[in-house]
Amino acid sequence: MGEIVLDALKETLIMVFTSTIFAVILGFIPAILLTVTANDGLKPNKIIYNILDFIVNTLRSFPFVILMVIIVPLTRFIVGKSIGTTAAIVPLTIAAAPFVSRVIESSLREVDKGVIEAAKAFGASNFQIIFKVMLKEAIPSIMSGITLTIISIVGYSAMAGAIGGGGLGDVAIRYGYQRFQTDVMVVTCIILIIVVQLLQFLGNYFYNKLSK
Repeated sequence: MGEIVLDALKETLIMVFTSTIFAVILGFIPAILLTVTANDGLKPNKIIYNILDFIVNTLRSFPFVILMVIIVPLTRFIVGKSIGTTAAIVPLTIAAAPFVSRVIESSLREVDKGVIEAAKAFGASNFQIIFKVMLKEAIPSIMSGITLTIISIVGYSAMAGAIGGGGLGDVAIRYGYQRFQTDVMVVTCIILIIVVQLLQFLGNYFYNKLSK
């Protein structure tokens, strides 16, 4: 059982960190576009903003378990199967990407307007303002938001076990719930708590380092 739990922990970490990387990549561009095209953005565009805003809000509105079921055909198309650790990465990424977009957008829009105006006064282009001023100023806040995203994905990964996603959630359901092995359920819960605490500690550490 110890080996089973250890393998499940590895699967959970693979799912969490792989989907986080993909979610950040997918969520970054919409976040930039939302920031730039907002009413107070560098290039306001109500049509583009409203379309992106609708898409992001729609994806965020689906409960994760339902989302996993809905995108089964897409998951099969991408990875060739709908169950297992690799398959779970697809819905985890899709669920986390809009959250990442909102995190980055909020962080960028919190940047002091005075800093942006100063950059404009020095003749900086919109590209330079976004990537050399706004992103640089927003990095600590973005790091804090990504930490929250990772912790949310840990919870999602546990839910993925309900439909064969693998990881600690799968062990908790198959052994702890279906076989009435309460000790396995307790151990998996304790491990998940420890993982979340470590992730939050690391997130706070990097936030403080970047803030300085």
